[in-house]
Amino acid sequence: MLDLNYDKMLFTIPADKHSPADIASMLTNHPEVRFVSLVGIDIAGHDTDEKIPVKLFLEDMEDLLSHGVQTDGSSVLLPKIAKLNNAKVDIIPDLSANWYVDYNYKSIDYKTGLPVGTLRIPGFLVHNDNYEVGARVILKKAIEKFKEGLKKVIEENPYVFEYLPIDSTDEIDDIILTSATELEFWVKTPDDEADREQLSTAQILKEQYWKRTIGPVRTALEETLVILDRYGFGVEMGHKEVGGVKAKMGNTGRYDHIMEQLEIDWKFADAMQAADNENMVKYVVNDVFRSHGLDVSFMAKPMPGVAGSGAHTHMGIAVKLKNGKTVNLFTAKDTAKDYLSPVGYGALFGLLKNYEVINPFVSSSNDAFNRLKPGFEAPVCIVTSLGHSVEQPSRNRTVLLGLIRDMKSPLATRFELRSPNPKSNTYTILAAGYMAMLDGIKAVLEAKKTPEELLKSISKKAGEEDFYFEKDRQYRSEKDVFEEYSAEERDRIFGKAPRTVWENIAAFGKYPERLEVFKRYDVMDCTTLESYKEAVISQWANELHNRIIPNTMDLIRRCRKRHSEQDCTNYDVANWKNIEKLRNEIGRNSLTETSLLTQISDALDNGDYETASNLQVLVQQKVEELNAAYLKYEKNLF
Repeated sequence: MLDLNYDKMLFTIPADKHSPADIASMLTNHPEVRFVSLVGIDIAGHDTDEKIPVKLFLEDMEDLLSHGVQTDGSSVLLPKIAKLNNAKVDIIPDLSANWYVDYNYKSIDYKTGLPVGTLRIPGFLVHNDNYEVGARVILKKAIEKFKEGLKKVIEENPYVFEYLPIDSTDEIDDIILTSATELEFWVKTPDDEADREQLSTAQILKEQYWKRTIGPVRTALEETLVILDRYGFGVEMGHKEVGGVKAKMGNTGRYDHIMEQLEIDWKFADAMQAADNENMVKYVVNDVFRSHGLDVSFMAKPMPGVAGSGAHTHMGIAVKLKNGKTVNLFTAKDTAKDYLSPVGYGALFGLLKNYEVINPFVSSSNDAFNRLKPGFEAPVCIVTSLGHSVEQPSRNRTVLLGLIRDMKSPLATRFELRSPNPKSNTYTILAAGYMAMLDGIKAVLEAKKTPEELLKSISKKAGEEDFYFEKDRQYRSEKDVFEEYSAEERDRIFGKAPRTVWENIAAFGKYPERLEVFKRYDVMDCTTLESYKEAVISQWANELHNRIIPNTMDLIRRCRKRHSEQDCTNYDVANWKNIEKLRNEIGRNSLTETSLLTQISDALDNGDYETASNLQVLVQQKVEELNAAYLKYEKNLF
């Protein structure tokens, strides 16, 4: 693919080039772009793809830019909003965002010799002509209301300027919500099965982490970075992650048995553009690696017992001043004295206190919870780390929310949320995160708190009173929260983490007062929250019923007896007896006993989601026992 003439290809139509004349000129000068697709993002983060031939788009361009195109309720997930008998949904183009061309590298245009391209125009979903809906709409509202609310609370509490490098809001030209994600993913040759022991051993020994890539993985990674740079994403690096094993070269001279974990990072953008960028990056990664015969997985935990993939999400707040200067509002005025400004502390407080209702937007799938287990650097506790001292920035990778600081770069100060995964909905994560930040900032500034007082608050122990945080919780730790606390201690001082999608979404009912943070300014109304809740529960229940249960039965059936009575030891017989007990308990019914899988199925059919959730946890434990027992059994057989 690097032999293509990228100079002749159109990759981006920037936000300042969206006049009909500019668009027509670019598309006319780039005949390889054959289609235009308006992209709507539904409540669950799924995007649409409606291909319009460029000729037709140009003929109707002004009408399409103003009124968009129509889809329907069956093409998007909007429960309680777009129903079969009330399904009118339109996609209205967003003229304020960059538009990207999605190339099909398997289809070469015979006239130009270039891949066929589709101009993807991000848009907003509108139901019945007047009700804006979907994840992208939620983020748009959050950005607008955050900016208004932040400016207002700063104006009403001018004491804060003592701790900021500006004197008043009159100096501010714009507030910028700076955001970025990192993308971790697995690549492998098709049909290869994971050897969990080899992967786990390689991970412990760090045999792959940041090592040199080779073969088709190297070629695909390099091509991906080159192409992403053409889109203007500002690629910063691509490297091997902790997971993977060394590829083998077969008799044909080609590498096979490839199974590696990679990461790609790129520069910050404003919140909406950052979410749009991530979508496009994943499309490019998929297309390029698959063109080299490699499967790509963006799953959070594609293989049990091995490191999962995160999509760490970075959030910050900056202001562009009328003199052209950019100032980070999180950075302390005296970085040698304070970790953060009051605005920075407030944002951190809001994220931590409200995380129980942010989490349903972060982890909404069974796959997400497969990753969120103690160990493997996956965060499970609502806790942050600031650093052992102001001069020593934090690098604690066991916490949920990391403070990123660089004493030499005031613009770098931000928070890293470590719980999202590559399939998380970045639009709603950022929307929920920034609204939670605003709640904390308002509380801090209205209480007229100084950085010294706020450091004391964030460092409080469980049982100590605070003006904002819960009395019985602790929110900061510089320790390894997996190694230096027991499970019971973590649950007691940091709060008990949800184990399933159902337990996570139940936070909406458990903390109704915290949902007001999202309802404020009508960013998420009751209908939107109910729609999201129903979408999450429906997807969880259907996947559990129709995919996880059958897959578990397949696993049980693969755990077959492999020894003969003439060639075994009493150790083999005892091992097999334990395996058979687990198999029957998990998956086989009798006249007197109902298997755990059948109990889950019955509970889901009856709408008893709490029982189904509890049983799901139990089955996960039993399956782990079964896998370990079968591996032990196999190792002793000749």
